[in-house]
Amino acid sequence: MVFVDTPGRHVSDKKLNKKLMEVSDRSLAEADLILYLLDALRSPGVEEEAIASTLGAHGDSLVVAINKTDAPRSDVGAARAFVAEKLPNLPADRILPISAIQGTGIDELLGVLFRMAPEGEGLYDGDTYTDQDVQFRIAEIIREKAMNRLREELPHSIYVDVEDTELRDEGSRLWVRAFIIVERESQKGIVVGKGGGQIKAIRQAAQRDLNRIFDWKVELDLRVKTSSDWRQNDTVLRRLIDRR
Repeated sequence: MVFVDTPGRHVSDKKLNKKLMEVSDRSLAEADLILYLLDALRSPGVEEEAIASTLGAHGDSLVVAINKTDAPRSDVGAARAFVAEKLPNLPADRILPISAIQGTGIDELLGVLFRMAPEGEGLYDGDTYTDQDVQFRIAEIIREKAMNRLREELPHSIYVDVEDTELRDEGSRLWVRAFIIVERESQKGIVVGKGGGQIKAIRQAAQRDLNRIFDWKVELDLRVKTSSDWRQNDTVLRRLIDRR
């Protein structure tokens, strides 16, 4: 079974968000099944209603997973009520509570997906677990760590550009130079932090994950630079979206 992680859907006139919505729509059209993930910690808003409305036409291939059920403030009942209202024809056995971080309910969810999935020819070799290239995976991990630490200050104003990678020490060490890209000079200081503390923390967190998933020992050189209005730049957006 091949999972395609679609971009988040945000109601916005920004060129970046419009292009990501196009990617998401294409994925819906091409997929055999659709797994709709709901966050039990968040009250459904306008964007969630828009997603549910879009998925209404895909009821025969739709499965809903309500995530973060392990969290003390989770409200699974509210999530179920939202699904019942917006997707009233969806069978109850295709609405499953899970905890991704603890693994709770994952086997049951996979069981439903495998039961519904049509059989077909294998698209990849048996030992292939991702078709994402190394630079894309590195950039996504760095972006995740940066977003987790900067979410309040720079919610969607950053992307990561991996400028160079080089195998060293007879192929045992991977050296990476990457840049966190911001839109304005004033944002660079937020990313760097006092005494460089913020970017150091981002680099260390990313490096730990990279060392965990790759066979090489990863050495990350992480910097910050400005690219004005990158979210409106067709060349940048094309490069970012094509990598998905």
